[in-house]
Amino acid sequence: MKKRILYGEANYPAIVRENGYFVDKTAYIQKLETVKNAVFLRPRRFGKSLLCTMLESYYSVLYKENFEEFFGHTWIGKNPTPLHNAFLVLHLDFSTIETGDLEVMEKSFDHTVNLALQSLVNRNTCFLDDKPLLNLENSSVSNLKSVINKIQDNKLPLLYVIIDEYDNFANQLITAHKDHLYKQLMADDGFLKTFFKLLKEGRKTGAIHNVFITGVLPVTMDELASGFNIATFITLEPDFENMIGFTQSEVDLLLDDIYRDYDINPDTRNEVQDVIKNQYNGYHFINPEGEAVYNSTILQYFLSWFTKYSTMPKHLTDMNLKTDILWIKRITGSNPDLTEGFVTQLTTQNSIDYDDTLLTQKFNMSQFFEKGFFPISFFYLGMLTRKNDFALTLPNLNMRRIFVEYFNELYRIDVSTGYGDMMQYFVKTLDLKPLFAGYWQEYVSQLPEAVFSQVNENFYRTTFYELCSRYLSRWFTWNVERSYPKGRTDLEFVGKFNECFAGIRMVIEFKYFSNAAFKKFNISIENFTMISEDTEQIAGYVEGLKKEYPEAKVSQHVIYCFGNGGFKVFDI
Repeated sequence: MKKRILYGEANYPAIVRENGYFVDKTAYIQKLETVKNAVFLRPRRFGKSLLCTMLESYYSVLYKENFEEFFGHTWIGKNPTPLHNAFLVLHLDFSTIETGDLEVMEKSFDHTVNLALQSLVNRNTCFLDDKPLLNLENSSVSNLKSVINKIQDNKLPLLYVIIDEYDNFANQLITAHKDHLYKQLMADDGFLKTFFKLLKEGRKTGAIHNVFITGVLPVTMDELASGFNIATFITLEPDFENMIGFTQSEVDLLLDDIYRDYDINPDTRNEVQDVIKNQYNGYHFINPEGEAVYNSTILQYFLSWFTKYSTMPKHLTDMNLKTDILWIKRITGSNPDLTEGFVTQLTTQNSIDYDDTLLTQKFNMSQFFEKGFFPISFFYLGMLTRKNDFALTLPNLNMRRIFVEYFNELYRIDVSTGYGDMMQYFVKTLDLKPLFAGYWQEYVSQLPEAVFSQVNENFYRTTFYELCSRYLSRWFTWNVERSYPKGRTDLEFVGKFNECFAGIRMVIEFKYFSNAAFKKFNISIENFTMISEDTEQIAGYVEGLKKEYPEAKVSQHVIYCFGNGGFKVFDI
């Protein structure tokens, strides 16, 4: 039976039993054993929940007989640690906790933890056979204490506690600006801190062997510090940078397997690799000069379609990624002026400065909505990544599209009406000049005057790409800043290998002159002629492209944008 891409599957045993593709990250299990009370933060949809179920499968006494089935094919299966299948595992998921008033939250929290404790007792009757041990009417702290006491009194296997999405319900309070509820939640005598104090006590007595916690933002853990000041933050430790997310070598091996298993034409490989690298790669959580990682879940969205149909999906952005716009609104929405400045900066510059000391330390809710913390918040949410030691950047085309969409929304730019005819004409003729003219007439004409003081070639390139991707994704993919031996192209239209424009590549170089700079030419736009260095520059890129894709039908174009005064397109 062929292996399958099990998109969205976070249950490790299910992936093994349903013959799913699995990128082996089990070597990190051994590394994690050197860390006590680990807290590991990564963006949503990056594979944290799968990591948690993998740890549960490895450490739970329940799966002792399944060790070979679950891990025999993995690195850790060939190099097992003495602690495998040695613990009672309490696996908690805080993403299901309701966020009403404090009473609703406490009731939901107790219900969530108590159900997990009840499952632990029911599934481990050989150790925890005293059924009256739990009372679901009691608080979760009371019931957890009963389990801890039972373990201590009877010298049972120790408890290993896994908490997935520890900050989920607290983050909802923060982004909804429910400050009063958040403060109540974080009170020293509140149910949440009391729960973490008990975990600390369990670690102290030895009844709890270890605690592993995942989340997205460090805000809540900072507030909980007085109750759980034994946490080890491994989020920004180099040893764990690639614990989730896929490296390029891991993706290469995965594609090797997929192309072999599904007998896909190997001639499509380079094009597919270009697309997924542009769309889903680019995350640098620690070292900006190190190897970037892919968002593994969003990559699987692409590969799930690819393995079913041997073609690329029409739309390369997973619809689940659209929810990131809601996060942008929640974080920046309290200050419209700051929001416009922040989003415009990223749309025009694709870069924003940040304070590294803020990134590497815990921070509290009072800082969360401050302007200086916008870049930090978006780094942890996975919308920005390290560009260098001083600036953050949008990691890939997926995120660029999302920020342009929000830019359009902020400035009320219509991208849904008035574009059909020009797009249809382009599909018939592949004539770039009327396509860009339509973009200038329909899109650029809507921009407010204030924006033109900030626009540049990156702005025109990115917004033009985003608009075209809305209408032309059936036939084309796009490269932005694709590297060749003699430099990076600004924008490429790439005909999809399974569509009528297969093999076609349109290489576009953007050049920008402000209104003031253009005046110095002392010439009209109509009489402006192409600058020879620009011709040489794009020719150098195309030389490298043709070496990689000798069969490609390549056209070359230079687009000059003159402030808000106009443009000129040259076909070389």
